[in-house]
Amino acid sequence: MTTAPEGRSPHPRPTPHPAPPPVARLAIAPHSEVTRRLDGVWWPHSTDLVAELPELLAALPFDWPRITHATVNGSGWPALPGHILVAGHVVRLRRTTNRPGPDTLCLVSAGVGRWDLLILPPGTPEPDAVRTMAETARTGTPTPA
Repeated sequence: MTTAPEGRSPHPRPTPHPAPPPVARLAIAPHSEVTRRLDGVWWPHSTDLVAELPELLAALPFDWPRITHATVNGSGWPALPGHILVAGHVVRLRRTTNRPGPDTLCLVSAGVGRWDLLILPPGTPEPDAVRTMAETARTGTPTPA
C-alpha cells in the first residue's frame, strides 16, 4: 500500500471544469406570410458582440440558413473586427450608429435573405425582458421593454 506524504491526499485533485457558456436569450416571431419590421428579440448577456454572436447563431432555428453578415445598430457596442469565425464559417461584422430607432441586429444570409432582431440592452431588468420576449413569441410583435 502506498501512502501519501503527510498532509497530502493520495489522489490528485480533479481539474475544475470551466463554467458552461451562457445560453442565448432569444425569441423569434412565429412564422407568417406577413412581412414585419422585426423578426424577433435578442437579449445578450453583454455588449461584446464577438463573444455573444456565436451563441446567438447557434440558437437560431434550424431552418434558418447560414448567416454570413451581421450588422449591429447602436452606439452602445464597442468597435468590431471586420469578421469573426463562427462554427468554421466567416461572419462579416459591421456597426452603424446613424439609424434612428431602437438597437437592432441585422443578420444576413448572402443570396437568401435577412432577419432583423430587436436588441434588449444587457442591463434590462429580467421581468421586462422576459415580458418582451414572451410577447414576441406569442404575437410576433416585439414591443420594447
